[in-house]
Amino acid sequence: MRVAFSTLGCRLNQFESDALEQMARAAGHTVVDAEAAPEVVIVNTCTITHEADADARQHVRRAARAGAKVVVTGCWATAAPAEAAALPGVTLVVGNREKERLFEVLGETCSEGHVPEIHVAPVDLLRRVRAARLRPAADPRRSRAYLKIQDGCDYRCSFCIVPQVRGRSVSVAPAEARAQLDELVAAGVPEVVLTGVHLGIYGRDLRPRSSLSSLVAELLPQLGSARLRLGSVDPHEVDDDLVTLLASDPRLCPYLHLPVQSGDDDTLRRMRRAHTAADLQALVPRLAAAVPGIGVGTDVIVGFPGESEEAFAATHALLAALPLAYLHVFAYSPRAGTDAACLSGQVDAAVKQRRGMALRALSAAKQEAFAAAQIGRTLPVVMHRSRHRRTGLLVGRAGNGLTVLAAGDDALLGRATQIEVERAEGPLALGRLLA
Repeated sequence: MRVAFSTLGCRLNQFESDALEQMARAAGHTVVDAEAAPEVVIVNTCTITHEADADARQHVRRAARAGAKVVVTGCWATAAPAEAAALPGVTLVVGNREKERLFEVLGETCSEGHVPEIHVAPVDLLRRVRAARLRPAADPRRSRAYLKIQDGCDYRCSFCIVPQVRGRSVSVAPAEARAQLDELVAAGVPEVVLTGVHLGIYGRDLRPRSSLSSLVAELLPQLGSARLRLGSVDPHEVDDDLVTLLASDPRLCPYLHLPVQSGDDDTLRRMRRAHTAADLQALVPRLAAAVPGIGVGTDVIVGFPGESEEAFAATHALLAALPLAYLHVFAYSPRAGTDAACLSGQVDAAVKQRRGMALRALSAAKQEAFAAAQIGRTLPVVMHRSRHRRTGLLVGRAGNGLTVLAAGDDALLGRATQIEVERAEGPLALGRLLA
């Protein structure tokens, strides 16, 4: 069959879609783009917000209108399997933990007039159930690959639905992570991104226990000429060993994304976050001092229930004072099934919009300042596999997360190189190739 993929949401979903593409080919299917008249479209969904649910439904309907049979998987499929199965064109609904079996049941459910089948096991929050065993895949369309080392979450942030669709934290054994990294390095991938639902608690469920920093230390010697990038790590989970690795090993990208969510301690307590504003206030300057040029970004939610003007002002002031490279700003929306949806003090939509605009303006200024601060520096850059649309220049991502443009030959597409930054234009850096 001709199979296409539509992937929504996080890096973990992208890893799993890459792995499913590899499984599709191994099962004898042909993977095509969504525009190339696929017979089946696999929609790998997100459910982090109501908007994500709506986006999932839209992608399912779009695929069905084009005449394809639709397989719905991922987090929305796990959270609302009956709703997914009721959409026109849906043939199969597969939960997160059942993804590894997707192609075993696909052939049986694609006959005409077949009632949609649901393969979604209930998520048990009281015990650990192993995640779907999916192998990493190097996608020739991209210059990076994802390596999933962890799934699920043991935390219960009051706004977050993810534990209910991903289950408790389950870590990949270090030996298995090393073996999977070997596959990606052998395939010539120039950058590998470690991904998971909650990277910072990696290894706590293993016996003997492990940790994110100890796993990174094991993986670095296997990289060859490739580099390793970390996904999101909570501020209180950045330990001394991880800071030392960031400062001392050039194979580990000088980059961290810290999902802070708020800079106000009262708001953080209502969110049931495990860190405080003081944790962030101590960590980010420490990282900047230990790792010159490091790119540190964060997530922040505006309009969480009970967030007063004073609380928002404290968040804005803290983020403005820190040497951050960017902010990802989200307006809070109540999520059915979460404790925060029942909290009093829901914030008016217009107030959320105003606060969001203020933080996005701050983020734009941070991005410009970060790009300008790189002028005169030589940065390791992995080029994308296509050119920058507006300028036609080579475009890539530096180790510190900065987007960098340079003139050069197509031979460098998807390759690692060195670029001396000569000037900045807004959030972009422009420079010349050195190697």
